[in-house]
Amino acid sequence: MPELPEVETARRTLARAAVGRRIVAVRCAPDPIVFEGVSPARVRRALLGRRLVAARRHGKHLWLALDRRPWPCFHFGMTGGIHVRGRPRVRLVAHGRRGPGAGWPPRFLKLLLTLDDGSELAFCDARRLGRVRLRHDPPAEPPISLLGFDSLRALPPARRLVPMLRARGAPVKAVLLDQSFSAGVGNWIADEVLYQARIDPRRRARTLTAAEVGRLRARLSAVVTTAVRLGADGDRFPATWLFHRRWSRRDARAVTARGERIRYLTVGGRTTAWVAERQR
Repeated sequence: MPELPEVETARRTLARAAVGRRIVAVRCAPDPIVFEGVSPARVRRALLGRRLVAARRHGKHLWLALDRRPWPCFHFGMTGGIHVRGRPRVRLVAHGRRGPGAGWPPRFLKLLLTLDDGSELAFCDARRLGRVRLRHDPPAEPPISLLGFDSLRALPPARRLVPMLRARGAPVKAVLLDQSFSAGVGNWIADEVLYQARIDPRRRARTLTAAEVGRLRARLSAVVTTAVRLGADGDRFPATWLFHRRWSRRDARAVTARGERIRYLTVGGRTTAWVAERQR
């Protein structure tokens, strides 16, 4: 699933390739699931002829600020993403064989925007779990207004995180996945952070000591910042990361780069990879 690094990578690509350009053509798929409560005709009316002023993001949500409202907001769901013609595409583990492909326009196209310099932007989603919405003020309207702190831009200091976590009775993994708490953290980031911070994902958040919260914050900052810096390219992530080995839950012999056995359980409704010998 696209998490904060993938969405931030898309935002930065749009900022470089599209901001300042005018939309001269709009192709919109008739998909009432992806286009939540918005008809293709309304999407075209809202976007056609508008100039892109900025590309913005909070958590896993991305939106384009235009020179007139409403603005289009995107959530990538499980396999969605925004692609710019001629630019490298982020490939997700979740894509499997159902990725956008190498051709243009990409497969599973939902929205195609042509800009005044001839460049094209495409939003695609194979599983139709992504969403395209129109909002007049995205940060002030649901679902974005319901999100917690952005884990890249607004990570609270440890002294504030301590009482925030001590107010939560759920397992710490479930708290990290709660977008009303930490916007942008998904399953692999939560597993990575807890592995590096040496914290058992089943621990109740309120039981964490101040030192453990400090470790958790430091690792959350490091993992998110590193993944963004590397363009969400998993092949370039540090070799010691759990990320590279966490996907083999059917392999009883799965181990980390350090040779630690990887175990699997369900926490917060999600498959969780962890190392019992390391995480307490």
